[in-house]
Amino acid sequence: MQNYSTIIGVISLREDGVGYRTVQSRYHIGSGTVTLIMERYKKLDIPLKELIAMPPKVVEETFYPPENLRQTEKELPDFFEIHKKMMAMEKPDLSYVWMEYKKEHPDGYQLSQFYKLYGDFLKNNFGQNSVSMPVERVPGEKMYIDWVGDRPKLLTLATGEPREVHIFTTTLGFSSCVYAEIFYDEKTPSFIAGVVHALEYYGAVPKYLVPDNLKTAITRHTKDELVLNSVFSDLEDFYDTIVLPPPARKPRGKATIENHVRFLETHLVEPLKKQTFTSIDALNEETRKIIAAINQNSFQNRNDLRRNRSYAFNTYDKPRMKPLPSGSFTTCDYRYFTRVPDNYHLEYDGHYYSVLYNYHGKPAMLKATMSEIRICDENNRLICKHVRSYKDFPRYITDDSHMPPEHRYYKELNAHDGAYYRRWATVYGDPMVTLIDRILRGVKHEEQAYNSCKGILHLCDGIPRHIATEAAQNCINASACKYTYFKRELSRLVNHDRTSAGDSGQLPEHKNIRGRDSYQ
Repeated sequence: MQNYSTIIGVISLREDGVGYRTVQSRYHIGSGTVTLIMERYKKLDIPLKELIAMPPKVVEETFYPPENLRQTEKELPDFFEIHKKMMAMEKPDLSYVWMEYKKEHPDGYQLSQFYKLYGDFLKNNFGQNSVSMPVERVPGEKMYIDWVGDRPKLLTLATGEPREVHIFTTTLGFSSCVYAEIFYDEKTPSFIAGVVHALEYYGAVPKYLVPDNLKTAITRHTKDELVLNSVFSDLEDFYDTIVLPPPARKPRGKATIENHVRFLETHLVEPLKKQTFTSIDALNEETRKIIAAINQNSFQNRNDLRRNRSYAFNTYDKPRMKPLPSGSFTTCDYRYFTRVPDNYHLEYDGHYYSVLYNYHGKPAMLKATMSEIRICDENNRLICKHVRSYKDFPRYITDDSHMPPEHRYYKELNAHDGAYYRRWATVYGDPMVTLIDRILRGVKHEEQAYNSCKGILHLCDGIPRHIATEAAQNCINASACKYTYFKRELSRLVNHDRTSAGDSGQLPEHKNIRGRDSYQ
């Protein structure tokens, strides 16, 4: 079973004409899964926009009905026998062997699982020997991203002690044009800043961004991985590109960037070690000079048509890349919450920002910029926004529309002062203003009268104005400025008015009045 993000992502990419292999690599799924999702999408005959708007759980259950998810135990194939067949073949073809296996075991493993299990068998029994495959690089197609493994102590602190730094680097697949930048750490904000600065350095956007698995920053199935997936999604949306991580645990899938990492460990780090730097700005300034020289150096192979990295980039890569979007990518601080608390507020920097109350108990992602707080669901869909607060008070930033009805009622009940109720009373004329004023003044502390004022004014909802005014005047004349007396007078006048009109009945209950008998 695939989750909502994978289902929507596969459909979106295939609808845009993206090939099967790219889709498989982007979401780490087999071709059979891609085919299954697309077949079910066509059968559903639901437009993609409507599908995106549906609740994630509904989408997942639509494509993978619960009754179809029964797990069955499968017997492992006899890989010793399969290996003998492969060795006996003049041109070994594992897919052909798999087709024979499926004829005998229709409910057996699918192709991608079969390949993995056979690979594990070879590794466990014979080691893993392979030859390198030549790869044809496509100009402007991929930008590879990684951190240099060596963490040199290039900064000298005020105390004279050296400090370790981290080197972020990218390279373009065809021209090998490199970019590098120094950071204090390898955390998500540094990674985002590095990607944004690299794209600005190139002045264009490739079709694919190919980051390393970033094992220094994440561990599989942790919050950090979920945050990183959200970062990838935001980069894709802003730059109109596709983030395409190389296959996990397959270093040959990322040879391009790792070759350049080893290259920079010598040609960048060693020259930097010869100097003393007291600030990261000075260190990055020198890094830019060295990188510019590297990109201008001629390739060792004189017959290489690319001449040097800079020439190859401007001649082959850049013309085939997309222009940078207008504006700049907003760097966020990402926080993942496994569940929204019962008070439906997420904490950031000492403040608590509300999210729609029916999201409590569900995962959420908070993205903080210098001016804004954005909260998204587990599939990176925006739920709400807040202006970021830097004041000490209030600590709870709440959008009233996020509150359940009963919470909104009590907030309204406690949020108003005497001036508010006096203004409200003007709707029903001077007698009502006088009545409310006397009630407020008739208690030791004004706050003690707020419930009575609110109850009286709510009773007037839907009542003809002249009746409410007359009831207020009767209370004043009788020197009985109380909620209970007003309610009795209003009920009597309403009944009299209805009787005169040939109708009968009692004072109508108003939907906004709660606990009326508790008003004093």
